[in-house]
Parts: sequence; C-alpha cells; structure tokens
Amino acid sequence: MKLQGAQVLLECLKEQGVDTIFGYPGGAVLPIYDALYNTREITHILTAHEQGATHAADGYARSTGKVGVVIATSGPGATNTVTGIATAYGDSVPLLVFTGQVSQSLIGRDSFQEVNIVEITKSITKKNYIVTDPNELVSTIREAFKTAISGRPGPVLVDLPKDIQVAEIDYNFEESKVAMENLEYTNEYAENINDAAKYINESCKPVIYVGGGVVKSNASELLRKFVEKINAPVSCSLMGMGAFSGDHENYMGMIGMHGSKCSNLAVSKCDVLIAVGARFSDRVISKVEAFAPNAKIIHIDIDSKELGKNIDIDVPLKGDIKDVLSSLIERVDKKENISWMDQIKEWQKIKPAEQKNEYSVSPKHVIEKLQELIKDNFIITTEVGQNQIWTAQYFKFTEPRTLVTSGGLGTMGFGLPAAIGAAVGNPNTKVINVAGDGSFKMNAHELVTVAKYQIPIVQLVLNNHVLGMVYQWQELFFQGHFSHTKFGDEVDLMKLGNAYGIKTMKIRNNEEVEEVLKEALALNKPVIVECDINKNEKVLPIVPPGAPITESIG
Repeated sequence: MKLQGAQVLLECLKEQGVDTIFGYPGGAVLPIYDALYNTREITHILTAHEQGATHAADGYARSTGKVGVVIATSGPGATNTVTGIATAYGDSVPLLVFTGQVSQSLIGRDSFQEVNIVEITKSITKKNYIVTDPNELVSTIREAFKTAISGRPGPVLVDLPKDIQVAEIDYNFEESKVAMENLEYTNEYAENINDAAKYINESCKPVIYVGGGVVKSNASELLRKFVEKINAPVSCSLMGMGAFSGDHENYMGMIGMHGSKCSNLAVSKCDVLIAVGARFSDRVISKVEAFAPNAKIIHIDIDSKELGKNIDIDVPLKGDIKDVLSSLIERVDKKENISWMDQIKEWQKIKPAEQKNEYSVSPKHVIEKLQELIKDNFIITTEVGQNQIWTAQYFKFTEPRTLVTSGGLGTMGFGLPAAIGAAVGNPNTKVINVAGDGSFKMNAHELVTVAKYQIPIVQLVLNNHVLGMVYQWQELFFQGHFSHTKFGDEVDLMKLGNAYGIKTMKIRNNEEVEEVLKEALALNKPVIVECDINKNEKVLPIVPPGAPITESIG
C-alpha cells in the first residue's frame, strides 16, 4: 500500500514492537507528528528538551532491555540530542534517534535549522544514516533496529529529510521484529576456551570482575552458577552493579577508584582475574602496571575491540557472554578455595572511613535506610558525582537493570530524565532518582515532564550546596582551592517543586530520614525529598590519580 514516509516510519516502529517514543516537535518533523496525531498504538512522551528526551529513552532502554526511541527536529533539536547519544554510546545502550532534516533541495545551503547531524554524531553512534531515497526508508529503519541491539548494543541515528517524510512510499507490513534472543553472534572463543579453563582450574586465588555486559546479555544466572562452581570472589564495575547479587557472600563490592578495600586488595593479590563483560576503564585499573600484577587475565567480551585495549590480557574470549560462560561451566572444576575465601572474609571487614556531622544528614544512613524501606520492585537512577558513588557503595543491588546510571561519559543531569524513562517503561515499579544538587539543577526543567504526566518518581536530592565531587578533589588534590564549586542558597528546591505542583519534603537530620522516606515512598505521585548534607562529607575510599588501586585514601 502507498503511505507517506512519516506514516511508514510509524508502521516500521510498530513492526519492532515500539510502544513509546520520547521527543519534541519542530518544523522538520511536522509530518511525523501529524502521523502521530492519529496513532493510538504508540505513546509519545513530550519532554522539556531534546537532551531530556534522549536521556529518558536511555533510561527506558536500560531498565526494560528494549530499544529506546527518540524524535527530534533538525538543527538545534538534533544537536540537543548529542550528549544523550554520547551517554548511551559510552554505556552500550540501544537507542534509535530519528532527526528531522531540511528537504534535500536545501541541504548544503546553510538553510534555516540545518546541521549535518550525521557527521556530528559519527564518532558516538554504532552507525548513522541519512535517507536520500524514499524506497530505502523501510530497509534503513529495519537495519537500524538490528544494528542497535546486535553484538555490543549502542545508539543509531537516522536523519530524515522533510521531503522523504512526505514522499509516497510502497509499504508492506512485515514480521521483522528483531529480538535479542534470536540474534546470531560470531563467537571466536573456541580455540582459547580450554586455556581459560586450565588457568582457572590451576588457580588458588581467582577473582571475577563483572561489567555491564553481563546485564546486557541477560547472563546473571549463568554468572552466579559459574561463581559458585569455582567459589571465586566477585567485584563489579559501576555498570555491572546488580549483575551479581550484592547480598551474595562472594560479593566484595565495587572495584577501582572508589572500590572497596577488599575488591582492590583481592585483585592485586589474585593469580587469575576473569573479566566478564567489562572494559578495564581507567577508573577501574588506575595505574596499569600495578593492576593485577601477578594474575593471568582472562577477558570475556562480545566486542573484539575491547580485548587487550586498555590492559594486556592472556586469554581473549570473544563471544556472547552466555555462550562463553556455558562453555566454561562445563570445563572448570568445582573448587573450594578455602584459604583464599577466608582471606577475602577478613578483607571484607575493612570499612571506609565515615564522617560524623551532628547537624546534617549522613549519606550512608540515607542510602541504607532507602534500601531497608523499598526492599524490592524498584529502580534506582542516579545523577553523577558523590551521589552516584554513595549509591553504588551503600545500596546492595541484587537484580540486574535496577541501577540506571551514566558510567562511561559521567553525564551530570542524566538521572532525572532517565528516571522518567524508567518509570514510563516500568509503570508498576517504584523509581527513585538519587541526585546531588549540582546535577539535579542541570536538567531540573524536566520536572515539567514529571508534572505533566504525573510520573510518580521520588527525587532524592542530597544537597550540600557545593559541586560535591569536584569540591572533594579540590580539597584533596588542589590545596583546598575551591574555585567556582560553592553554590550557596540560590535555589530553594522546596519552592521549585511547588512551582511545578510537585510535593516537597525536607530532611534536616538523621532522625527524620526514616519517617520522611516512608511517606515519600508511600505516595503514588511525584515528590522531591531534599536532604541537608554537610559539604565536607566525602566519597571514601578514593584512589589518587595514577596510584595503584591498593593505595586509597580512606
């Protein structure tokens, strides 16, 4: 049948099972929004800003495992998505971003709201397209979906000139939904799998380092079986939180710059390190030559570009994590590692230093009380900075996709719109965004989206009136030169919430934490909870730049 290009776009989205779009209309996407006017199968969430739309689609994708979909107009609409696309690229999140473009006859003439978004986003997408032939629209959209979720997931951008959106196109519905479980991967681990099993079987002090790839491949249950068969201790990167239960006796905590003493000591003393779906980022390894210096390193990853990129490895295992772990489980011996696990238990007793501020709220107390009160059926999003690391350190994530945070890019302002996407994608789940005042203010305008749709998110703002993590670095490493990191009382968060019709609450001391959080969590509507945090509260431990991960402060 003949349809306009904009209608074809929506039909292709329906083919893929898309039920939600995040976006913002504009001149170059008016045909798409006109087609949306009579579409009932797809919900459109109007955000305050295109960056918010992209982060919301990201939060939707991370929490549901589906592809997040964004629509933005040309020019500034398209460029406003760039930070969101880069955030998704850094954390391997499947997004599909459709940008409007001026008609092809106007391209290259510096036309109104024209930018070459394909060139701009080339380095932060898995692939991007500009559709120049109406007959290629359908195949391009279908290919874009497959690209976004196959192999290592990531964002894909499709630029749609306005003339393509209004062109008459032959369209035939096709059952072409791309499901991750049906994708075939090129596994190249077979020749190395026996070497990996040999090293593991001969080891006395193994450690497993878990990254976000385990979450993306839905391999948590296989990981648990593998851990318990070889009885190895486990550390997670920030992106790996929840891939292995934080309640498990073998769990040591986060690894790296803000990792637990136990994790960092164990990695430094181990004889075999098994990295599963992790990329050995600089925040994990710090001083390269001092990282796991005595270990044979086995690296499992679906992306061959990550194997040996940041650190020398002994056994690369390229493939889908579920396939690799299944093969390893068959080949490794059941182990006890009694003396090693006894040593791990002793190191687990080492706790980071905790500051006592009588007239303010303890971040540790807030996060631990939050966990006690919500128990299950929740998603935590975070902003970036101290709030993010306190959450990772003190909240025990036991299930995958329950922590949504910006790891690779470290994007301040991510948490609030990501919480919107997570809540839209998981309507029967309590969503809490843990924020610092600096990050919260970056995209606070998305409160209008929360208010418009009455999305029942709890915004838990740890307010220390400074740019917390940078302030901490200035104190520790820059002689206390607090250059432009003090905020003061310029913004009254209680009044800000009231301006949007959002209920607000304030916690001034530790005695108020439980009562206020109980009330906020019981409400099935948006709420802002502000916690007074002392500006001298620090994220501890912290490894100084360039130091071995065993030489942490705190």
